[in-house]
Amino acid sequence: MNNKKKLTFGWFIPTIGDTTAFSDPSKSIPQSREHFERVAIAAEEAGFEYVLIPVTPFCWDAWVTASFVLARTQKIKALVAVKPGFIHPVAQAKMVSTIDQLSQGRIYMNLIAGLSEKDAHAEGQIVSKEERYEQMEEEVELMKRLWTEEGVEYAGKYYQVHGPKIIPKTFQQPHPPFFLGGGSEQAAEISAKHSAVHLFWGDYPERIAEQIKEMRERAAKYGRGEELEFAMRLQIICRETEEEAWAAADTLVNGADPEWTAQVKTMMAESVANQRMKELSNTVGRKMTPHLWTGITEVRPGAGIAVVGNPQQVADQLMEFVEAGCSGFCLSGYPHHEEAERFGRLVMPLIKR
Repeated sequence: MNNKKKLTFGWFIPTIGDTTAFSDPSKSIPQSREHFERVAIAAEEAGFEYVLIPVTPFCWDAWVTASFVLARTQKIKALVAVKPGFIHPVAQAKMVSTIDQLSQGRIYMNLIAGLSEKDAHAEGQIVSKEERYEQMEEEVELMKRLWTEEGVEYAGKYYQVHGPKIIPKTFQQPHPPFFLGGGSEQAAEISAKHSAVHLFWGDYPERIAEQIKEMRERAAKYGRGEELEFAMRLQIICRETEEEAWAAADTLVNGADPEWTAQVKTMMAESVANQRMKELSNTVGRKMTPHLWTGITEVRPGAGIAVVGNPQQVADQLMEFVEAGCSGFCLSGYPHHEEAERFGRLVMPLIKR
């Protein structure tokens, strides 16, 4: 069992909107500062260490939302999604160091390169996914140097700098940590070089154990074999009883608009991680295991594998990932403020025990 490291828990700010039933507009919770604050405070009070703030064409801006969330909370950190090519590394480095100082170390960065080609093109990114990963690696390498060195000279394929000043220096030393979740070869290599935490999307625990072994071997090439940590990006549907949990799961996805579910199948088609979600969604009865469920993959792209059950069943399923080598979880649940409270009250004590 991987019990050397403290388990860390992250939650999700639904800047894309929230709901308890994708088929029922009356159950939707619109995007609003009030709801983002409500979710963030619920997560903080439940004992989560950080909140993931996403970036998609349908989300509110991640950096501005993070600033708001940090101002409205006391200690929870913001894991902010960062895309290559949108903010110059010099400006991004100064933004991060400033928010790191103002929040006294409450900022993490989540590296995102695998948007769909359609979305990337719409937002002005005309290079390929492979080139976006190249650009992202340049940005990470350059920002790390800007935070830790003076008079940086850099001449890359995408960026050049000649001794820029970065004031203030970061609060976290040597710099705020990077997270990366992705299933491609390029994602794995960048994560092995630069990430503090590699995020896996939901899968079978035994497959995650194999991938952790592979990632440790990859990171060892850079002298980071034991430094890299691993976390699971999962959905949570927990209720007092198993029957209530499955009823909530069915309510969440059943009866969703067929046009929307058809559209979901085409989203993020180039993402290797999302392709794996589609593979897993073909399991019989939506069940990978008695408590790992694929239903959410039908109504939203991205990390849609859910843990469903009563508190002990949810805790036991999560502990299988700890046994596989994970030391953290980045979780979501609908509606997000209620599921965060429920998880903190019912499940977290069982896992920490």
